[in-house]
Amino acid sequence: MRREFELLTTPESNKKTITLLIIGIIFISSTLRAPLTAVGPIISYIREGLDISNVLAGFITTIPLLAFAIISPFAPRVARRLGMEMTLFLAILLLAVGIAIRSIGTPFFLLFGTALVGVAIAFANVLIPSFIKLKFPLQIGLLTGIFTVSMNLSAGIGAGISYPIAEGTSFGWQGALGFWSILAIVACLVWIPQIKKKQQLITEGPDTNPVKAKSILKSPLTWSITLCMGFQSLIFYTTAAWIPEILQTQGMEAEKSGWMLSIMQFSQLPMTFLIPILAGRMKDQRILVAVYTVCYLIGFTGLLYGSLSLAILWMVFLGLGGGASFGLVMMFFSLRSRTPMEAADLSGVAQSIGYLLAAIGPVFFGFVHDTTGSWNTPMILFIVTAILLFSAGMHAGRNRFVSEA
Repeated sequence: MRREFELLTTPESNKKTITLLIIGIIFISSTLRAPLTAVGPIISYIREGLDISNVLAGFITTIPLLAFAIISPFAPRVARRLGMEMTLFLAILLLAVGIAIRSIGTPFFLLFGTALVGVAIAFANVLIPSFIKLKFPLQIGLLTGIFTVSMNLSAGIGAGISYPIAEGTSFGWQGALGFWSILAIVACLVWIPQIKKKQQLITEGPDTNPVKAKSILKSPLTWSITLCMGFQSLIFYTTAAWIPEILQTQGMEAEKSGWMLSIMQFSQLPMTFLIPILAGRMKDQRILVAVYTVCYLIGFTGLLYGSLSLAILWMVFLGLGGGASFGLVMMFFSLRSRTPMEAADLSGVAQSIGYLLAAIGPVFFGFVHDTTGSWNTPMILFIVTAILLFSAGMHAGRNRFVSEA
């Protein structure tokens, strides 16, 4: 801890430098979800514009999740070689390139660019929590809150403005997707001062030992956190895929069901900011696990048995539960590790397997619906998943570390 603290107290690390670093984190965070959430509202425009099948169009949302699963374990290794600052810079630069390529307007470039987007976001997803632990060891909760709020706020904006751009401007769906390359380029420019410093603290010390990195796989705590990551991601991506259709089958108009999804997305914001701060001040976070579980159970039970007139209320509870669970899992990477690189290793393992589980979710829930002919069974599966997330969270929430000192 002492060396990371010294990074903040050296003469070079003045108020201006710290402010610029925080701004850089905000800009990078804001690029990590909007390029994904911008796709859903305009998927019909993409499908018609490129004359592709529904199956191929579905890959646009599946490819990033598969990239997260495949690439996440490699992010810590690259960071050890290049340093976190340079690795994050290259990741966001790759993100800008990927966004531009997928907007060219052919099926091949759409899929290839989407794959690059997934690879780039995977690196940043894994490294940002450990980077915060390195640079701000005494303010992990606050900075993690800023990180998660920036991601979710931009995700909501991305979902909200992509349709108006595609429908109401001459740029069409290509402009709606390509717009986010501008933000990625700005994030790269804002981040340049960090790579100029060439700080190498992250590559020094015993936490770079690959034997130690592998040892976290033997810890049951690692797998509890991995299950937390997997179950909360599965709930998020599966509800994003199917909640509008579930509401429509219950009698809600299609346009209104889309707004319900936006309400759920924006309802996450308070929790994604508050939960990391609260978690950082607690040694034991199991009470927070109970909080998000109650929110999930109210939301899903309300959708299954409650009145459609209270749909907004159910969406708010689902958003609160989603924001709380996501914010807490992001904190687990720092709270349950002793060093920044150990946090990166833990993040890589948890996100790799977690996003693989999330990629299965929308397909499996759709299969269950097609098999049963009803959304009742999938809704019960949502409740079961929330209970499994509770069980994993109660094990992960105790004050321990994934490896010995």
